Amino acid sequence: MLDGTSKIDRSVPIPLYFQLKKLIYSEIKSGNYKGGDVIPTEKELSEIYGLSRTTVRQATTELVQEGWLYRVKSKGTFVGYPKVSQDYVQKIESFNTTISRQGMVPTTEVIKLEVLSAKKAGEMVIQSLQLSSDDKAIFIFRKRLADNVPIVTAKTYLPYDRCSFLLDHNLNNEQLYSVLSLDKDTKIYKIERVIEAVEAQAEDVRLLNIGRGKPIQLFTSIGYNSMNEPIEYTISRYRGDRNKFKTTAFT
Repeated sequence: MLDGTSKIDRSVPIPLYFQLKKLIYSEIKSGNYKGGDVIPTEKELSEIYGLSRTTVRQATTELVQEGWLYRVKSKGTFVGYPKVSQDYVQKIESFNTTISRQGMVPTTEVIKLEVLSAKKAGEMVIQSLQLSSDDKAIFIFRKRLADNVPIVTAKTYLPYDRCSFLLDHNLNNEQLYSVLSLDKDTKIYKIERVIEAVEAQAEDVRLLNIGRGKPIQLFTSIGYNSMNEPIEYTISRYRGDRNKFKTTAFT
């Protein structure tokens, strides 16, 4: 803990603020401070390490900018939560696989599963899945969690005539893409995604435990089978404070 056990070394040509920054970072990485824990105030850190408030503020400000700390007005400075690295933007990979690979436990809560008329599902669903207004669609609304922390909500639409077998599966425990892969005509081979930054709305506040107006990473995805026919249309809303996305570009 930040109690002065680890000392600031004034004999080395390393800036004092940087030494303090590394001490705080080490305490976070070692698990002595966990996500949501409050750290000592600037005044307390100044007294513990014999540093000026300006030096302490520079160290904590850089950690805030890097996402290791966050400030709450009138309450203090807290340890941030590690962001989930979402590699799935580069490949077709399930949420469960992505989360498990990072040493966390994935869970899914199916909030709603129903069969809708395509007309009720909306024009974007009709266009994206190439349905007629007389067709039916399966609607699945899920909340996905990592170590019991809500990460993303996903509203998925699928053509009923091709995917009705999904209704016989428990999507709280089974992965959607794994179930779709049971039929060669519904296995997803390609996904097109559009990514936007939006503000959290009331539903995000309620389901993702995030403040209204906070950043949300909005993904609109269309998944295609091997014949380039649309099978899945999904709107996903990721917590901006708990996710980061990696992409690779080539010339």
